[in-house]
Amino acid sequence: MAQDWEVFGVCNLYSVTKGQAAIRALFDKVDDQAGNMPPLQGIYPDYMAPVVWNGEGGRVLSMMRWGMPSPAFALKGKKTDRGVTNVRNTKSPHWRRWLGVGNRCVVPFTAFSEPHNRPGKPSEPVWFALSEDQPLAFFAGIWTQWTSVRKLKDGETTDNLYGFLTTDANAEVGQIHPKAMPVILTTEQEVETWLTAETEDALMLQRPLPDGSLTVIGRGSQPPEAKGR
Repeated sequence: MAQDWEVFGVCNLYSVTKGQAAIRALFDKVDDQAGNMPPLQGIYPDYMAPVVWNGEGGRVLSMMRWGMPSPAFALKGKKTDRGVTNVRNTKSPHWRRWLGVGNRCVVPFTAFSEPHNRPGKPSEPVWFALSEDQPLAFFAGIWTQWTSVRKLKDGETTDNLYGFLTTDANAEVGQIHPKAMPVILTTEQEVETWLTAETEDALMLQRPLPDGSLTVIGRGSQPPEAKGR
């Protein structure tokens, strides 16, 4: 049963430093509800971050809270639900209810990190991007509106929550974090397929990027500034 629960530590820090105009430009039409979005150098679990999803009238860009509702078994004896940031087991009934077109989304990013754990040394984030220029790409995500207690001091709140899928690590990520990497969409067709295709076809995208597709751009709490900016 533990396989349904994605533990903290797998891609729980990423950045999106391209503005919302750059995100909008990748879609024919999108309803921008994100407000005045600054560059986000470090997005951690439970932070608000931009997400593109299928609204009733078309694509919507808005801010959502990172961390999907946890499975019931993971909440036994707990007063709060910290949320699940990464989703791997798409056969689980807990996740399958949100795999339809109405709950799929894409999550913009320019770089993401994986923890580098070495014996006797503190864990250190290692940052990956498609290139040193850190072009915009997307994680394949899911979202839902949910009422829960995220923090005791806030009590019960209703939030739009998101998470993204993970898969086997490719060669570059595997050297740092061999267990998993995010599902990354790099082309317009892949984004369209994830947002519109039948579930079985969309889940064909739950695969690692080809080896050689990612570049290590730095280490530490924030990614370095993109080259050529």
